[in-house]
Amino acid sequence: MLDGRTLALIGGVLALLGAATAVLQIMRRRVDASVDPAILETFRLRVKAWWILMATLAAAFLFGHWATVGLFGMISFWALREFITLTPTRPGDHRALFWVFFLITPAHYLAVGMDWYWLYSILIPVYAFLFVPARIAMSGDPKRFLERTAKIEMGLLISVYCLSYASALLNLDLPDESFSANARLLFFFVVVVQLSDVLQYAWAQLPTKHVIVPTINPGKTWEGLLGGAGSATLLGAALWWATPFPYWLAAGMSMVVSLLGFAGSLTMSAIKRDRGVKDYGTLVEGHGGVLDRIDSICFAAPVFFHFTRYFLVLTGYMPPIG
Repeated sequence: MLDGRTLALIGGVLALLGAATAVLQIMRRRVDASVDPAILETFRLRVKAWWILMATLAAAFLFGHWATVGLFGMISFWALREFITLTPTRPGDHRALFWVFFLITPAHYLAVGMDWYWLYSILIPVYAFLFVPARIAMSGDPKRFLERTAKIEMGLLISVYCLSYASALLNLDLPDESFSANARLLFFFVVVVQLSDVLQYAWAQLPTKHVIVPTINPGKTWEGLLGGAGSATLLGAALWWATPFPYWLAAGMSMVVSLLGFAGSLTMSAIKRDRGVKDYGTLVEGHGGVLDRIDSICFAAPVFFHFTRYFLVLTGYMPPIG
């Protein structure tokens, strides 16, 4: 059972989404030349994607630890499929991909679910990264070998390894030893990262714009980055009660994951520009696929997990070696 604080956090977020949905519906019906319809539509699609993510995550919490880990496993599988589909493969890659999708990914999430830190921390970056090029080499096809291998390993690293650290937050030994405390920390993390992404977009609509990397993503501005990160920091401080951190550390962690989320979004945009596509998939009509919605989470999750773990080790709640 989820405790009162966890239900309050989830209920509060869902209530805000409901209010945002209502406000957007009202604004779309009004004829107001001062509001760009394209911006309203972008916010509407982002709120829709938020509903899908937050409601699904909340439902998984109700079924417990394994349901939540399984949900992230399915998201990883889908995201990896989008990543691999984006760049054509050769017949010599197919057997390696079979192992990646149907053995390595499930085994990795099984290790996360069993809290085998000694295994899930190295399974992909050591064993899988050695196995994949060796298996492709055995196919006897040397054409673009380095490019093909790097693509598969990049997809495995981002879509599976990095994202899995979000669900690994459920394994941490928090001061409040209950599933609710870990679920609340995971929900806090997802909310801060996703809201930071939205806030960066909102701040980027200021009339004075200084685009950071126009050739990669003309929508990413310094105003958006600084305003979004600052707003996310304040949000994290306000939600410190949902975490094991004091308010100042909750604010600092929120700033860190906000900056990492920006880095993830920019990196995944660079990959899309390289491949000449707008989105990775079609999860939300007109607003991209799974990977488009979780790119920020993928980059922020492993750092947030390890920073939290370091804090718990320093405060004596976890042993130095897990």
